[in-house]
Amino acid sequence: MKQLKSRLLVLLLAFSYLGQAQETSNDYLEFNDRNNVVHGVYLGLTAHLGEIEDDETYFAGLKVAYVANRQFEVGFAANIFYSDQEFITVGNIENDLIGAYGGLHLEPILFSKSKVNLSFPLLIGAGAIGYTTNDFEDFEDEFIDDEFDDVDVIFVLEPGVNALFNISRYLQLEAGIKYRFSNKIDLATSPIDRLNGFSAGLGIKVGVFNMGRNRYKKKI
Repeated sequence: MKQLKSRLLVLLLAFSYLGQAQETSNDYLEFNDRNNVVHGVYLGLTAHLGEIEDDETYFAGLKVAYVANRQFEVGFAANIFYSDQEFITVGNIENDLIGAYGGLHLEPILFSKSKVNLSFPLLIGAGAIGYTTNDFEDFEDEFIDDEFDDVDVIFVLEPGVNALFNISRYLQLEAGIKYRFSNKIDLATSPIDRLNGFSAGLGIKVGVFNMGRNRYKKKI
């Protein structure tokens, strides 16, 4: 009889332990992925104001990038720009300088776990630049066609410094300044030989910046 009671007690304790273990496993999933990389992707829009040959120039940009561990971005960036230039002063000739360039976007990020980050974006790309005029009264059509509608290829290296503001897991704002380096360009009758210059502006990024958030114990 005592042996039977002892066996029953052991069985009850065993079932009780298994029940507790099952309850724990249903409530929590335990694992260790503290060293996992936090992935992210986003679509960004930017607007900058700068100068080319002392004339105001307006830039609008688009970025698509992958963010590795909130510490480094790699992707594609493109910019279009417009500037009201006066290449010649005969009559009331108005010259509109327009262009676009795009290419590889790289951006290391510091203080990535803070609400405000510091980053150093770099764009390495190529594009085209040209200008047109609509005031033809003072010139022959042939001269207009040959001289005033001109396009040239540009290669751009554009480093910068940004402050990044983490609004939420899905939204980030940026403000910064950058400097353009370009190859020498040759536009007919134009005094502009390079696009070098500063620009400053704002941007917004919409996406998911921490798709694989680090965790140790997750409640189910």
